[in-house]
Amino acid sequence: MFEAIIKCLEIWKSGGWVMIPLFLLALLIYTNGIALLLFLSKGNIHLGREDQWNYWVSHPDIASGRIGEIIRYTQDNVSAAKHIQNRFEEIRKSMLGNIERRLTFLNTLTTAAPLLGLLGTVIGMLGTFAAISSGGGSETAGKVAEGISEALITTQTGLFIALPGIFLILIIRRRKQAIESALSRIESISLSHLKLD
Repeated sequence: MFEAIIKCLEIWKSGGWVMIPLFLLALLIYTNGIALLLFLSKGNIHLGREDQWNYWVSHPDIASGRIGEIIRYTQDNVSAAKHIQNRFEEIRKSMLGNIERRLTFLNTLTTAAPLLGLLGTVIGMLGTFAAISSGGGSETAGKVAEGISEALITTQTGLFIALPGIFLILIIRRRKQAIESALSRIESISLSHLKLD
């Protein structure tokens, strides 16, 4: 176990100084992504089951939780279908606006990971070319190997950081779309139940 840790640290060290920003970037990506996923999963935006929505729209006082608040807000003192639609649009902006901003930030961070790895590649290749131009000998071969190692490790690390980040973004985006479709369905049920012009 201890030998494996030492081996990982040696590989990490051979990646050069670019590994530090890559580590910080990975930390930002996964803490923000997991926090957003937990926010969506823990019932902060729980809208109940679809089979209950018809009944709750008909009896808004019985509806509980976040969905109850939404139904009561969208039905309170409305005289036209446009009022309901405007209120649902307000709810979409307030509920999903923050999620969309956080998702955009997460997407930007994930996109930056391979680019930062590419920066390490360029730095490693510059070191390689500098070693080649300095002359021959065993010392030059060692410097060339170091440069190539740095180039490959940073690229690989950037990709290893970005790929799980992309899957995390896809999961979050799917949950966001489920919330959007649920709100649209509740809006449709409300409009058909209240029969407003």
